[in-house]
Amino acid sequence: QVQLVESGGDLVQPGESLRLSCVASGSTFRAMGWYRQAPGKHRELVATITNRGVTKYSDFVKGRFTISGDIAKNTVILQMNTLKPDDTAVYYCNGESIWFKEFWGQGTQVTVSS
Repeated sequence: QVQLVESGGDLVQPGESLRLSCVASGSTFRAMGWYRQAPGKHRELVATITNRGVTKYSDFVKGRFTISGDIAKNTVILQMNTLKPDDTAVYYCNGESIWFKEFWGQGTQVTVSS
């Protein structure tokens, strides 16, 4: 059974930082990443990293968020700095296996509010 477990979501004030972690088990991944879904909106890509260390970011997080991790150990981290109210969403960990099948975590809530 494949599982992805996120942690690190919290309520923070604008300008503060958060670090999200995801640990997966039950499969071998070629890439892992983070997506988010705000109320009333579609789920959107935040950032991804491949097992070769290639990263990809959405424009709205470039310069503020950093994705890192050890795909061989099924671990991915999202460092989020200078958070804005618009970053409020449920953040989901995503893993794409070496057989190109996608798996999702249950999500962790990030709320940015003063």
